Amino acid sequence: MNQNLSRRSFIVGTAVAGGGLALGVRLPFGTPAEAKTAGDGVEVHAWVVVKPDDTCVIRIARSEMGQGTRTGLAQLVAEELECDWKKVATESITPGENLARKRVWGEMSTGGSRGIRTSHDYVRRGGAAARLMLLQAAADEWKVPVGEVSVASGVITHAASGRKTTYGKVAAAAAKLTPPDPKSITLKDPKDWKIAGKPMKRLDTADKLNGSKVYALDVRLPGMLNAAIKACPVFGGKLVSYDETRIAGRPGVRGVVKVNDSTVAVVADTWWRAKSALEALPIVWDEGAGASQSSATIASHLEEGLTVSEAYAFRNEGDAIGAIQGASKKIEAVYSTPFLAHATMEPMNCTVKLSADRAECWVATQNSEASLAALSEQSGVPLEKCEVYRHDLGGGFGRRGGNQDYVRQAVNIAKQFPGVPVKMIWSREEDMAHDFYRPISQCKLAAGLDDKGSLVGLHMRISGQSINAFVNPAMVANGKDDRQLQGYTARPGDAQLGYTVPNLLIEYAMRNTHVPVGPWRGVNTNQNAVYMECFIEEAARAAGTDSLEFRRALMGQHPKHLAVLNAAAAKGRWGTPLPAGVHRGIAQFMGYGSYSAAVAEVSVSGEGKVKVHRMVLALDCGHAVNPDQIAAQVEGSVAYGLTAAFYGECKVENGRMTDLNFDRYQMLRLAEMPKVETVIVPTFDFWGGVGEPTISVVTPAVLNAIFAATGKPVRSLPLKNLKLV
Repeated sequence: MNQNLSRRSFIVGTAVAGGGLALGVRLPFGTPAEAKTAGDGVEVHAWVVVKPDDTCVIRIARSEMGQGTRTGLAQLVAEELECDWKKVATESITPGENLARKRVWGEMSTGGSRGIRTSHDYVRRGGAAARLMLLQAAADEWKVPVGEVSVASGVITHAASGRKTTYGKVAAAAAKLTPPDPKSITLKDPKDWKIAGKPMKRLDTADKLNGSKVYALDVRLPGMLNAAIKACPVFGGKLVSYDETRIAGRPGVRGVVKVNDSTVAVVADTWWRAKSALEALPIVWDEGAGASQSSATIASHLEEGLTVSEAYAFRNEGDAIGAIQGASKKIEAVYSTPFLAHATMEPMNCTVKLSADRAECWVATQNSEASLAALSEQSGVPLEKCEVYRHDLGGGFGRRGGNQDYVRQAVNIAKQFPGVPVKMIWSREEDMAHDFYRPISQCKLAAGLDDKGSLVGLHMRISGQSINAFVNPAMVANGKDDRQLQGYTARPGDAQLGYTVPNLLIEYAMRNTHVPVGPWRGVNTNQNAVYMECFIEEAARAAGTDSLEFRRALMGQHPKHLAVLNAAAAKGRWGTPLPAGVHRGIAQFMGYGSYSAAVAEVSVSGEGKVKVHRMVLALDCGHAVNPDQIAAQVEGSVAYGLTAAFYGECKVENGRMTDLNFDRYQMLRLAEMPKVETVIVPTFDFWGGVGEPTISVVTPAVLNAIFAATGKPVRSLPLKNLKLV
């Protein structure tokens, strides 16, 4: 363990990292003293293990939850390693190993579309360092200058003598060498990539298809017990009492555990027995002040934030109020978006085994270091005696990141059964009732157009809940939270607004509720793109200008935004005839360092039924590591985005969520999925995200197409609640 890293600083640091901030870490490549034999292979250094049959095992620190990060990172390492892609395998490292080796693998958080974009440099240098060491080992064996040897697909050649060898034959000697200074390594120009940048098949497909993959939900350990859990249905409520005698004597039941002040669990030999006993357990709750809250009271709370005189001015350029008042034409609108649940296919679960001097955890997590910190803090076992075994996730979307509530609960339960592994599983209803939901918000907008139809002023105020205020109050002060205005920044970088408006005022009124909130795939870009792009559409129609041309006129200072918009418009055949009854909508936005745009083709029947026929999405993420994975992520964002647009809504009654399973919290059906076409517009000059950016343009493109079809703007979601004709 790094002796300069206290348990407290590690716990605090990983919690912050899980919320979306990367930790600054030193990334040594390992020393000869750290090199070790790994199974039947040899660790050349921390990133690469080479086996005698020339298989190159690439270590992966990030989590895999279906987004393809494992394959993409392996491609980057393999590209610099110059190995045979057909002989590449991967293995996950644990946070305990990472900590013991001074965090040689860097941060392990996977969220905010950061898996590749914040680690590409040092993982590529890891592959390059291994290549240089393997080449040096071969040159030493042949007693020739290293500059005379070359490698292709893991075969090392000395052209002058015709000698050849392979990585597997020189790995042991290479492992004894001192790794090169990473700063001295020149990485390949991405335009010369042969493995990275190509649509390589994913490395995590076979076990999903044949059913052999073991998710955390599937973990089975000798002597394992199972726990079912229930928290107070009202957020902020407390557990008063329960009558354990009422379930005494039930088959397999081992006991009832008070997990914390608001939660109780039943432990049994099978989960079904634990769940059945929990349902029969009489529980008394103190529901607290939150029980008086409802969707109506929360909406009223947000409405108040739209009209108060004081709000945080995030951007205040020129005189927006004055420009709008003096404009030839004025437009006003109020939009709203609801709470949304993550609804991961695999509900929250965690298996924990505690002994006197050891704590172990088997879990699906987006941040295994945060899980390790939670395990240590909750159990009281020192970090160096804790370990987390990370499983691929059956869905994450931000739910399994910084909030490690399920790990802490599992530890508290396992404390009552020392030396025995206990697997805690949330029911679907518990998972839906105790999520960290996407924040609810409303937005009031006003704009002014001059007599030529040009936008001269724009004023928007968002009233809504703050994620930072909930997960880390120290990050917000006096109602200021830039995170909630994601996608509206003036500065280039992660989430820049793609329009230049001469007079612009963007405000935020923080209006928190008793409902817990957290990151949800795309976080605030999703709501903010709806507000901006749908209102820009209203302005374009009020100006009598084509939707695409109106946007182009505002984007002269934003060439990357404009290039992506143009790419989507070209592929989407903007302006060309459509079948009768079909209409197009368009949108663009930026988030997670990438530029996105979408064109949707939509029809609305006489009964108001919406059908999305086709969507074209364009993305500039700078460097495209695997085009097929990017297309898959774009298609997934369409499914996720349309689900939210059509059906997503978490209603609150008597302080609690009411839609607790998929019969009421509906998912998009396969028959509703449109044809999706992806246009990748790489510029090779930055590293952007992929998993989250395009979801932001899905909904506004569809809503703008509905506007074109019906002549009426859509200002609230989900669509299932609206009468469109």
